[in-house]
Amino acid sequence: MRTKLLSTAVATTAVTGLLAAASLAPAATAAPLVETGRSGWDWDRDKHHGKYLSKKVTGKRVFEHLEELQEIADENGGNRAAGTEGYEESAEYVERVLRRAGYETERQYFPVTLFDLEDLTVEVPGVELEPIAMTYSTSTPDDGVVAGLVEPAIADGCPASDDPAAPHEDSWAGVDATGLIAVVQRGSCPFGAKALAAGEAGAAGVIIYNNADGALNGTLGGANEGYAPAVGVTATEGAAILAAHEADPSLQVTFDLQATTTDAESFNVLAETRRGDDENVVMLGAHLDGVDEGPGINDNGTGSAAILETAVQLAKDKRINNQVRFAWWGAEELSLVGSNHYVADLVENDPEELEKIAAYLNFDMIGSPNYTIGVYDADESTFDAPVTVPDGSAAAEEIFTDYFDDTEQPWVDSPFSGRSDYQAFINNGIPASGLFTGADAIKTEAEQAIFGGVAGEQLDQNYHGPGDDLDNVNKEALDIMSRAIGHAAQQLAYSTEAINGVEPDDDRGHGHGHGRGHGHGGGR
Repeated sequence: MRTKLLSTAVATTAVTGLLAAASLAPAATAAPLVETGRSGWDWDRDKHHGKYLSKKVTGKRVFEHLEELQEIADENGGNRAAGTEGYEESAEYVERVLRRAGYETERQYFPVTLFDLEDLTVEVPGVELEPIAMTYSTSTPDDGVVAGLVEPAIADGCPASDDPAAPHEDSWAGVDATGLIAVVQRGSCPFGAKALAAGEAGAAGVIIYNNADGALNGTLGGANEGYAPAVGVTATEGAAILAAHEADPSLQVTFDLQATTTDAESFNVLAETRRGDDENVVMLGAHLDGVDEGPGINDNGTGSAAILETAVQLAKDKRINNQVRFAWWGAEELSLVGSNHYVADLVENDPEELEKIAAYLNFDMIGSPNYTIGVYDADESTFDAPVTVPDGSAAAEEIFTDYFDDTEQPWVDSPFSGRSDYQAFINNGIPASGLFTGADAIKTEAEQAIFGGVAGEQLDQNYHGPGDDLDNVNKEALDIMSRAIGHAAQQLAYSTEAINGVEPDDDRGHGHGHGRGHGHGGGR
């Protein structure tokens, strides 16, 4: 029996790092009941090659890794953020488990700028606000500012652009923002571009309000002294600020944001199977770091633990045609730094190795408490992608959707937005897919009917907060997604034919590949 799927809006406002490009995505809209189709994959021939790991990579085993990550967070100030001892010990745990399973591990180091928020106050008379500082925001003067509000000529506050794919007029043309607090809408360009445009217009600060339900927890993508100090608020809060400004154009706002940045070093953890063709590599990745505010167990202990258990179980499989490489990315929460470094290093130093990557699968938050079972919508059957979708990505998507259909597990599309660690891969033409159970998007009634949970609440009510601990993980979602990850890894280890046309070599499965080496620099 094929399971019909209701492709409803799963408005993914995922981790902070992926929000640097978040404003590029259109608002999510509901889609009708649809059937999925096969990609030409010879399912009857190949599907058994993924069955073993779908039975071995279980939520129970993955949760045991999460217990270790929670203990690490508890012993290190309550978090596992980049640049902290909690991150170091998280990496050491991953490395120990991998070595016990027979892998060689490597660390790939890179520079990173750490962001520390010291104080934040934004007060608009008559409006209740819970603003969130944008990562890498500049600071206001020590005592903050008290100033009026200003709106750009174009609501999104983006600078002029002559990009043929996304032309844009100067939002601040003819507007004097000197010394005022800008109020702009999310959309059309990255948050950093908005903060820089507001700063160049003379604004003393910028409030960016969401264009969809949920909080706006974003990053400016890197430090820049030209940014106006920037915070994010919800769509409802933004509407209230604009209404207050319309009612009283002379309204005075208090805006005080104090933050520091520090140059530091972080690293990725990398490992790959000993078996399989190293000319046709499949990659699985998840970010290992969390935010400063909490343990980061759903975001993203869950993805990290799931690919760790997948690596453990795949090491036992003798029928591997294609080498499988695993990556635990560092500093994702600081704007995808680790994954961007990995790909940039290949582009600059070893482009032939980059071309050997047949597909990249990304797993970021797979145990959300108010979950949906989301699959990146590479075929754009529900959401128009705001990025170029590499050829082969739709076939990668169907590895997951066909598996869910085969097991009669309902699922929904999640926008293929490029807002997580697959961004650098798709920017370089590598097919990608992934799974996601939701962050701060609001569950719809249609999604409640499919997956249970509570409509009108966030998919992860503790997203980027101190409550993102073991109790925040939905074990049912974790089990569903973990088994699917195991299935996809084993399936692609056997054959990537549907993605890149490379046929499986049944004589290779019991042997070794063409040698070892991760195909990247920067390790030590």
